[in-house]
Amino acid sequence: MEFRVPAIWRDPGAPADSFYEVRPECTDVPKTRFRIKAGKTLSARKWHAAFSPEGHLDIGKTLSRIQHGGIHPSIRGEVWEFLLGCYDPKSTFDEREQIRQCRRVQYARWKEECHQMFPLIGSGRFITAPIITEDGKAIQDPIVLLQTNPHGAVLTPQNTSQAATGLARNDTASTTMEPEFSFVEVQPSSHVILDKKEIQWKLTLHQIGLDVVRTDRPLVFYEKQENLSKLWDILAVYAWIDKDVGYCQGMSDLCSPMIMLLDDEADAFWCFERLMRRLRGNFRCTESSVGVEAQLSNLAAITQVLDPKLHQHIETLGGGDYLFAFRMIMVLFRREFSFGDSLYLWESPI
Repeated sequence: MEFRVPAIWRDPGAPADSFYEVRPECTDVPKTRFRIKAGKTLSARKWHAAFSPEGHLDIGKTLSRIQHGGIHPSIRGEVWEFLLGCYDPKSTFDEREQIRQCRRVQYARWKEECHQMFPLIGSGRFITAPIITEDGKAIQDPIVLLQTNPHGAVLTPQNTSQAATGLARNDTASTTMEPEFSFVEVQPSSHVILDKKEIQWKLTLHQIGLDVVRTDRPLVFYEKQENLSKLWDILAVYAWIDKDVGYCQGMSDLCSPMIMLLDDEADAFWCFERLMRRLRGNFRCTESSVGVEAQLSNLAAITQVLDPKLHQHIETLGGGDYLFAFRMIMVLFRREFSFGDSLYLWESPI
């Protein structure tokens, strides 16, 4: 006879909110429903036990446990490195360490290359204003000069008024930076950039900055400027090395979890790079098609089969192309769910 534990005795699980703390004043964000349950959620003990003495991972059992209860937030970063394909489960501890060090060196080289073109890269700071025109000329705007102040001035409530004229000419998103926002020396120059790749890259830097200050802002984690700058650096470096896609809005939402889950910036970059290998097609848009067009068509076909009435209702409302789901698919429901729930959705195998 099978014994079943009464529902009232079952462990309801611990909420994951404490690992992804939300700022107290942000009361309108979705509440996390994912709960850490003993015996179901992949724990640190179960994770470490899944490795052989040499370092080979039993990926089958690991995926099964993840499917049933997700991953404990304390080990999410290292588990994701395997889920995203950064490491082969059959590799050893020593082999992975060699790969890790080589990748860190490669990231440092790319970052230094970007730093040589624009010194704010790797400085712990970032910019939210355009720095060049489309023909490669430096922009001599007050807000640009403020953010690239040669004396490293600090933007505080006392001296913010000095740049009021420049701020007024930028969108409101650029004023959402934290009150104490310091900058480093980047000498403005009248030099005209002729390299098309460099022009395109520099044109995206301010857009990356604007998106960074809007990404996961309810989270306490992003109250620290160093974490915002990490996100900006990774996205800037990726935009430089990916010649075809560069940077597009939405990538910051995909990269943000990597910053939070992995302490080392280089490791976070490589997790993001692996994720983009799967998703970069979503960001390929032309005048005649969008990158997620095939997925939207699949969504329409699935809905038509599973819920014909819903599909008919959507068509009646004029949404038969399912473009309303564009953002959901583009950023993998990052903005529709709480931070913790969206990660659980990403990692749960189907």
